[in-house]
Amino acid sequence: MEYEYLKETRRWLHQHPELSMQEFETTAFIKNELDMAGIPYETPLPTGVVAYLKGTTDRAVAFRADIDALPIQEENDVDYRSAVDNVMHACGHDGHTTMLLAFAKRVKALYDAGQLTATVYFIFQPSEETEAGAHQLLQAYTFDPQPDYIFGLHMMPDNEEGLILSKPGAITASATEYRFFITGLSAHVANKEQGHSAGEALTFILNQVSQLQHYHLPGLRQNIVHIGQFHAGEAINTVPSNGYLEGTIRTYDKADLETVQTQMTKIAEACAVVTGTNVEVKFSEGYPSTHNDRAAYAMMKAASEDTSLEWVEKKEPYLFGEDFAFYSTIAPTAFAFLGCRNTAQNFVTGLHTSTLNFDEKVLLGGVDLFSAILSRFEATL
Repeated sequence: MEYEYLKETRRWLHQHPELSMQEFETTAFIKNELDMAGIPYETPLPTGVVAYLKGTTDRAVAFRADIDALPIQEENDVDYRSAVDNVMHACGHDGHTTMLLAFAKRVKALYDAGQLTATVYFIFQPSEETEAGAHQLLQAYTFDPQPDYIFGLHMMPDNEEGLILSKPGAITASATEYRFFITGLSAHVANKEQGHSAGEALTFILNQVSQLQHYHLPGLRQNIVHIGQFHAGEAINTVPSNGYLEGTIRTYDKADLETVQTQMTKIAEACAVVTGTNVEVKFSEGYPSTHNDRAAYAMMKAASEDTSLEWVEKKEPYLFGEDFAFYSTIAPTAFAFLGCRNTAQNFVTGLHTSTLNFDEKVLLGGVDLFSAILSRFEATL
């Protein structure tokens, strides 16, 4: 019965993906499921839901799922493929939402039987992929009582079914975007000395940014300063008057991020002096690094022993960003990755690909882990 629910729910969600902050149909679906189960909820944002079941003490624990999809055209040839052009659940959020709904139903059974001591929150969060939905939700919603811990799971197609992967400390990187805007002075190529070339400025910036990792960041720590896109110029026979460069910074240490931002600001200033152009660098507030609290991590790891999952402790964190990081501002957190790779069924492509897919049976392991965490937490009360 539960497996059929997981299968049907995940496939409905997969067929009806919605982009960040546009998850209105998804939110309506979640609310309907909660209504049928008799689980109360609140909607602090236009999309997304915070459901809860009140325990008999002032202690609480929270579990989070993200609900948004990506602007990707699905290429899977399945009868439950996305029904929306250029929108797809290519990051497994349909699986995350499904697991949390199934887990909420399990907890409701405990509640109805008078066996729930702690208050349990079920956070169905919008806009993980963009606009930091977690941050927005925390600004709009006050938990009462405050959760002692917040836990999250993420599908991981790089690893086999039955594995659960995490590590103490940093588990994902911070993700901050940067953009250089260059304004020069155009001139005909015949009188090029009369202009100020945005192309020369762009070359200067490219060279300096590419050296940041080598000269200014600790060699023993993982960081990425990535150049994603750049261009300059307007015509074949004129001095370029405009230039642009953008990229992303991935770090685990706040001090490293501050170093990169400081050096980029200096690069912009130096470039303006050397080339005579106007150079401005802007940073978009990104996601912090997700860090697993040691006590929360220990509880999650111990809970995995009560399931069929095999715990794998990673040696190195992932270099992608994850807005689950914001939850650590209100409570200790732990985040792990649920293996869903299945070579026999050709479910082998990675996150954010047009052919991501998985067998819904792996979701049972995630629901079991949430249940085991709750049981372990209740045993401490």
